[in-house]
Amino acid sequence: MKATHLRRGEEVESASLAYLQSNGLKFVEKNYRSMYGEIDLIMMDQHDLVFIEVRYRKNDLFGGATQSINANKQQKLRRTAETFLQKNHSMEFDGCRFDVVAVSGQSENYEIHWLSDAF
Repeated sequence: MKATHLRRGEEVESASLAYLQSNGLKFVEKNYRSMYGEIDLIMMDQHDLVFIEVRYRKNDLFGGATQSINANKQQKLRRTAETFLQKNHSMEFDGCRFDVVAVSGQSENYEIHWLSDAF
């Protein structure tokens, strides 16, 4: 049985995936891991490949979800994306970017904020 925070993380990622798909993005991969870290979602936005970090905060008492993505986390995401691109070199796309989906609230009433080209 998974810990509560891991189940919540999966729930938030699923809600984020559904939200992005309802906004026209196409699913490529979920929870891609490399020696540098993990990318929560990889999707296509028309002809662009999008690496998406999903962040959840129940509330903003200790800073919001987007504030938790510091320079170190961004570097890990970039290196993990480079690994993905090297392993999937035959994939066709025009460009790539990093988006953030910041989720807050409770499961019945998640607030989802999508930041395109966040860094």
